[in-house]
Amino acid sequence: MAKIDYRDRVALVGGLAFLAAGIVCELRGMHSTGVALRWFGEASLLIFTVRRPSLMAWTFLAMVAGVELGVDAPAVAAQVRLPGDLFLRLVKMIVAPLLLATMTTGIAGHSDLKSVGRVAVKALIYFEVVTTLGLLIGAVAMNLSGAGWGLAVPAEAGVAVQAAPQGWQEFVLHIFPENIAQAVAQDQILQVAVFALLFGVALALVSPEKRAPLMGVLEGLAAVMFRLTKMIMYLAPLAAGAAIAYTVGKMGVGMLLPLAKLVGTFYAGLAVFLLLVMLPTLWIFKIPVRRFLQAAGEPAAIGFATTTSEAALPLAMERMEEFGVPRWIVSFVIPTGYSFNLTGSSLYLSMAAVFVAQAAGIHLSVGRQIEMLLVLMVASKGVAGVPRAVLVVLLATAASIGLPSGPILLILGVDTVIDMGRTMLNVLGNCLASAVVARSEGTGFSEQGTVL
Repeated sequence: MAKIDYRDRVALVGGLAFLAAGIVCELRGMHSTGVALRWFGEASLLIFTVRRPSLMAWTFLAMVAGVELGVDAPAVAAQVRLPGDLFLRLVKMIVAPLLLATMTTGIAGHSDLKSVGRVAVKALIYFEVVTTLGLLIGAVAMNLSGAGWGLAVPAEAGVAVQAAPQGWQEFVLHIFPENIAQAVAQDQILQVAVFALLFGVALALVSPEKRAPLMGVLEGLAAVMFRLTKMIMYLAPLAAGAAIAYTVGKMGVGMLLPLAKLVGTFYAGLAVFLLLVMLPTLWIFKIPVRRFLQAAGEPAAIGFATTTSEAALPLAMERMEEFGVPRWIVSFVIPTGYSFNLTGSSLYLSMAAVFVAQAAGIHLSVGRQIEMLLVLMVASKGVAGVPRAVLVVLLATAASIGLPSGPILLILGVDTVIDMGRTMLNVLGNCLASAVVARSEGTGFSEQGTVL
């Protein structure tokens, strides 16, 4: 990441200072002065963003401008729903083909199932255990904090698609599609995921000659869908700003407090996950803690700074091999974990789902929450490379778990702040997975990180 020169630093710090001064003036009843100072601050932040453009910077600027528009011109802000609704529709459009292509190629790419079968089983069991723990911790944390209860989303944004009560047999039966085209058309993302899983396994078991043509088509589809996703994500700042402007214009500036509580709840949950899951795992498998943190720290920092797991992938593989994990285990576990071992995303996914329910005034029973976690546990696999992957999954599964889509857009405004910690935890989790699998295969690690 390029170093910020003094002019950029002045624009950033000055913009934040003007915003803070404007807020203080507003609280003291100096409305005109407060408005002027805040707009000066936003102009300064605009200069910084233009000089150092990034999706995170533009989203933050749009979020600030949306709040200001909602406060200063609520009548205008209440009419700006279109960008958010358009963004929702475009995201839903890409999910099914993206999930089908990425999950199928990810599974079928490991075609030599006999030679890697033992490691694959160990890795997948580990992935499922830790991601399930992440989902549980996220749900418990949000239930304890209750951050979404103060949001009070407007009625038109908070209407949920209520799922009909189902017994466990109907629930299991509904997971499996009877018509994949119908599942795609009806946005039944869980059924698409199950089909992709079965199809990927079957594709891996056929001969390479018969598999190659279809793999080429699916890999091409995945590449195109990733490119389309990147194009759609350019609308994210506008959608975030419009969503917050609309909500502030409708409900007032008090709705920002639940979003701040959501950020705080996530980082508290992240700390709990590190203390209760990752550290005990290191001790149980006798992995040198200090050496592991030295090896995984740099790729985790890259993930935190860039909010992109893929940016840290090459360095993570290199560092874990230097740490003592055999190359063949590293090359299997870490890339596979990018689809199946998203610990940070799992932690936040259940947290965001409960937050959305709270914001819509929906009281979820323990049974409903267990059903929700089971759906999210399957649906979260396979879209790891998508920017804002958690929101993509949540939008895709909202109807099937009885949640409204309106409050999800509001999360977009603070998602960039949360995404830093989420990505860091994803990278750390995959590095740890490779070390755990290596240790289970009888590989030891010295304090110098070499293989014993």
